[in-house]
Amino acid sequence: MNKQVTKLEPPTAVSTPIDMLQLAIEKGADLDQLTKLMDMKDRWEAAEAKKAFVVSMTKFRAECPTIRKTRETHQAKYAGLAETLDTIKGLMSECGLAHTWKTEQNMEGVMVTCCVTHVLGHQECTSMTAPPDPSGSKNAIQAIGSTISYLERYTLMAILGMASTDQDTDGNVPPDLISADEKAELVALIKETKADNPKFLKYLGCKSLDEMPAYKFEEAKAALEKKASK
Repeated sequence: MNKQVTKLEPPTAVSTPIDMLQLAIEKGADLDQLTKLMDMKDRWEAAEAKKAFVVSMTKFRAECPTIRKTRETHQAKYAGLAETLDTIKGLMSECGLAHTWKTEQNMEGVMVTCCVTHVLGHQECTSMTAPPDPSGSKNAIQAIGSTISYLERYTLMAILGMASTDQDTDGNVPPDLISADEKAELVALIKETKADNPKFLKYLGCKSLDEMPAYKFEEAKAALEKKASK
């Protein structure tokens, strides 16, 4: 007499809330069950995204090169924002990280928030606030712009764990300076117009072209072009 052998199907592998949700849909689960499973899936995905964010930040901090202080004022040396971004953008992309800034004004001055987001969606932010920087005879808009530039650099450094590599030697806000191309353009105009360089720098309130704030470039260029047109 032959015995009938019952073939047992292997149990369905359910490893994540996504699998559980898919299985529930296939079995015709009711709306209440699906809602609970959706909430579970969302919490699980958020937790996985946070873990991935931590892994990526750990990799970034371990491999990030030293940020050199390539800019200098008579008060301090510091790393410019453009140079900092050029140094880290490749590694940030490799780690699946991106940054954004948000700016607003409040009773204390200008507040800049830097957020770093992972490709899976987890985001962390840090904020800093400082008053407008009126040094160097800036107008109101230039004073705000100088502070925003300073805070963008420092919030980015802070959230990426790089602040210790870029501390100013004093408490003043170092302005962004003109670029090498802008300096070359001004040097060419000075030669073309045979301008009195010391007098020109005194007019702009600068000790040298190397220490010229970026916000003064257009004023300097306009003054030289006006002289050239005479």
